[in-house]
Amino acid sequence: MDDQNKNLILATALSFVVILVWFVLFPPPEATAPTEEASISAVENNIALAPSTPDAQAAAATQAEASADDESPRVAIETARLTGSVSLKGGRIDDLSLKDYRVSLDDDAEIVKVLSPVGTPSAYYALYGWAPGAGLALEDVPGANTEWTLEEGTELSVDTPITLSWTNSKNMIFRRTLAVDENYMFSVTQSVENGSDTTASMAPYGILARHGIGEDADLPDLKNFFILHEGVVNVTDGTLTETDYDDVRDFEVNPNEGAQAEVYQVQKDGWIGFTDHFWMTTLIPEAGQSFKAAAKYDNRRKIYQTETVLPTMTVAPGATAEVSTQLFAGAKEWETIRNYEKNGVIDFLNSIDWGWFFFLTKPIFWLLHNINQLIGNMGWSIIGLTLIIKAALFPLAYKSYVSMAKMKELQPQMEALKAAAGDDRQKMQQGMMELYKKEKVNPAAGCLPILLQIPIFFSLYKVIFVTIELRQAPFFGPFQDLSAPDPTSIMNFFGLMPWGGPEAGTLMATIFIGILPLLLGISMYLQQKLNPAPTDPTQQMIFAWMPWVFMFMLGSFASGLVVYWIANNTITFTQQYLIMRSQGYKPDIFGNIKSGFRRKSKADEK
Repeated sequence: MDDQNKNLILATALSFVVILVWFVLFPPPEATAPTEEASISAVENNIALAPSTPDAQAAAATQAEASADDESPRVAIETARLTGSVSLKGGRIDDLSLKDYRVSLDDDAEIVKVLSPVGTPSAYYALYGWAPGAGLALEDVPGANTEWTLEEGTELSVDTPITLSWTNSKNMIFRRTLAVDENYMFSVTQSVENGSDTTASMAPYGILARHGIGEDADLPDLKNFFILHEGVVNVTDGTLTETDYDDVRDFEVNPNEGAQAEVYQVQKDGWIGFTDHFWMTTLIPEAGQSFKAAAKYDNRRKIYQTETVLPTMTVAPGATAEVSTQLFAGAKEWETIRNYEKNGVIDFLNSIDWGWFFFLTKPIFWLLHNINQLIGNMGWSIIGLTLIIKAALFPLAYKSYVSMAKMKELQPQMEALKAAAGDDRQKMQQGMMELYKKEKVNPAAGCLPILLQIPIFFSLYKVIFVTIELRQAPFFGPFQDLSAPDPTSIMNFFGLMPWGGPEAGTLMATIFIGILPLLLGISMYLQQKLNPAPTDPTQQMIFAWMPWVFMFMLGSFASGLVVYWIANNTITFTQQYLIMRSQGYKPDIFGNIKSGFRRKSKADEK
């Protein structure tokens, strides 16, 4: 490999190191858990903004008050995957936990809570109702504080829906039927039976409200990491929009909405909701239904809100009107969300944050997921994925390694050209180009496989970071969460000693690395020793340090990513060694290692 190739590889590697250093120097800020007292004081006696409609009377309704829900009547939610309850005050779905997921790997860890009622820290809930139109006042429609009656059912489960009812002073009967499937999708059917003697108009709506904490409305459990989207996510007639929580706070005040808001008019298909790292809530009108979607932020009460408002319905005396929508509240599982998309929720898979390199992250995850379906172990699946990627790139790698082997054969002639040219670099470059042309060697061929590895590496990093399938995914032994850094440490001899290692994310954890980063450094070092060290002293020093710099930098990354890099280095080493041997060049690995120590000894003597 000539100096030009070495400079390109060196520049690529240094760019990668800069990015890694950025991860270490500017890690995602840790969320500070708010105290319960502060949380309750921030949300008590508050509820989501009432939705506005084009109707002037509905637009005049600005806010509804609600008190803490701790003692309000409730109906239990119980399925194989969900547990929680529905509050009869407001008919809100505001208490929901996921049985399949725990907040940590500790044996006594609590299950993940997705929705929480008003009056609890970080209240987060779904609220449904009707915005009053012509012929109705605000008190004539059910609101946030309406005391509903359980009309049918005793518990919301997969086989047993429940129906709530409420009758206003005009003898109009409002009903809400809730059903849930075996995963995370609720069906919400709202109906109104007009028992009055006048025609009434109203618009059905759904609201997702999330109460912030503190002056800046900092939400708990958010990663606030630049490669991850957390906030509002919505699809409007096939167009995906992602708005971070910070950007929601920057919305301009919309006088028609009574808050800072962004409004989307959906003509046919769409949905809107909130997404976090692994969990999501989404309002989904029926396919083909036009509606108005909005994302809002109430700066005074620190409430984030998404809503869907369907077209106004006119109900004659004695008539009944009904509308059905869906609510997703749960984990962003690829298989589950894909099935919902197949059943009519347009572009629902895009609720997972695939990033700018979606054309790589989507197929990489699809392949990884299917391999894991066969193997049943995500660690071995990552290694299997690496084998497939390396096999796909093998034709390119073969040409690269053959070219590198030929470059080694030309080394004596290149040295002769350098000696003949002296200080005339132009003459030397011209002579080398003629030599390459004569011997049919492409000096840039060795760099392309390395350059291709960079987007693949970052795409896999994205997949491991954002997909819930990697969350707490075990490999073997101490590696029980491939989305977390290596839990072993040199400090306790990789778990052999009875004391614990340094806390993850600290400087000590970066220094006292685990066994996976150590194997990574060794694999990079051996791969490097397939070739003699460069003659340039500066390049020689940088190449000598590179494996160990990568070892410490990648040590704080997800262990699944380090497993991939170790497997990639091992396969690359094997491929390169065999191809170079097939071309008549025998890599002197041990000789290259010894020469490095000899050069160091001579330098020390000086």
